[in-house]
Amino acid sequence: MRCDLHVHSIASGMFTVPGLNRICRESYNDPAEVYDRLKQMSMSIVTITDHDSIDGAEALRRHPDFFLSEEVTVRMPSGAEMHMGVYGITERDHDEIQRRRNDFIALLMYLTERKLFFCANHVFSGLTGRRKEEDFQWFESYVPAFETRNGQMWPAANGSAARLAARLGKIGIAGSDSHTIAGVGLTFTEVPGARTVDEFFAGLRAGCGRVHGVHGSCGKLTADVFSIVRSLFRDKPWTLALAPLAVLVPAFTVGHWMNEIRFCRKWSSAIESGEKRKRMLWDLDANFEANWAS
Repeated sequence: MRCDLHVHSIASGMFTVPGLNRICRESYNDPAEVYDRLKQMSMSIVTITDHDSIDGAEALRRHPDFFLSEEVTVRMPSGAEMHMGVYGITERDHDEIQRRRNDFIALLMYLTERKLFFCANHVFSGLTGRRKEEDFQWFESYVPAFETRNGQMWPAANGSAARLAARLGKIGIAGSDSHTIAGVGLTFTEVPGARTVDEFFAGLRAGCGRVHGVHGSCGKLTADVFSIVRSLFRDKPWTLALAPLAVLVPAFTVGHWMNEIRFCRKWSSAIESGEKRKRMLWDLDANFEANWAS
């Protein structure tokens, strides 16, 4: 059974780059088109992981092979942000998750109590801004799964995530993280022998998951940004006046890519050369993982 565990639609909200955050969406993917594309790419089950939203799922609930998920923007105890994939949720779960997403510990407690499957996305990426060493301590101690292949990330960043997951005994998952239709389903997670969504996640928990598909590249990122810009022009024709600025897209994407490489090298070196870190929630430790694994 195959599933792309990291996909975006038009419900993912606005672009976070200053100046564009009022006019341009992160994705213009129509949810129904995403579903059709994933089935064309031989995905057995389908989910959408929009940023802090489940609105894109409304049109897909009629499909028996669809399940509800989201990508949650979480505030760490350090004040930094991280993206967490949370899977197989209900509408009530979504509401409770959004209430707690600015308090990592409270969110962690809720996800564990509900026995929801969750993972740290693009562990060695600077997409969410700065990161501190204690953030990795939290990941290592209390996040059961890492995204070890992201279809938009530098291959070395995925490699670092995979090595860290293997060293710590974490579950590895994969997803395209595609904000355009072209990349949907090109990176995915497989659980051989699974026949249902429940069996798929039971297989992941049992360590039977396999990651497949492409990594990211600067060229791929540039093409995706151009695709989003074209969608912006179609959605808001008045923005065609900004078309001459499109020549700056390659410079923007190259700069972003270089920052990603620097971020990955910095933290890969620091984490891979360090000793295994101590757990931080000593009073919760004994029951925490046992509850999640049951």
